[in-house]
Amino acid sequence: MQRNGTGRLQVVCGPMFAGKSEELLRRVRRAQLAGLAVEVVNHALDERHGAGQVASHSGLSVPSRTAQDVRSLVELVDGRGLDLLAIDEAQFFGTDLVPAVGELVLAGTTVVVAGLCVTFDGRPFEPLPSLMALAEDVTKLTAVCAVCGEDAAFHQRVGRGEVGDARVLAAEHVGGIEAYQARCRRHLDVRHDADPT
Repeated sequence: MQRNGTGRLQVVCGPMFAGKSEELLRRVRRAQLAGLAVEVVNHALDERHGAGQVASHSGLSVPSRTAQDVRSLVELVDGRGLDLLAIDEAQFFGTDLVPAVGELVLAGTTVVVAGLCVTFDGRPFEPLPSLMALAEDVTKLTAVCAVCGEDAAFHQRVGRGEVGDARVLAAEHVGGIEAYQARCRRHLDVRHDADPT
């Protein structure tokens, strides 16, 4: 990251409990220490830690702004001359995030996007796969499998429930250890919402 430098797209992705928000916060703190103009934005669906902050499962947090969609995100940062824009829970912004981030990067802002790259049933979760393909830097993190302790590239819903439209699907992903577990490929069970152990 350089002040007034060329923008870059950086993606931090993985399953739940992999430390994505923690890595995003680490990058934000480094940029702040360097005196860069930084803005942190979280999606409005993520109310786990209250409005106005991005927080990790380990308890780290920074103040943030909230956006409901890509249009409101762009309005928050338009014309501000940011050196770094950090976007958490990027999966909830949908595919419109891809061109918007591209324009911000071309304008000279480094954009760090953190989010889930897989759904709870092991499928790619856009827009993260597309952002990964276009990024200069991708950090794909793993969690620890709740069954065997190996690296987990997936997470699985372990509570019962039905998923309806796409917004409900997105809302279902906002949760914690009470509803989801990290799983390795061997222990991922996408046939039903139950703990197979």
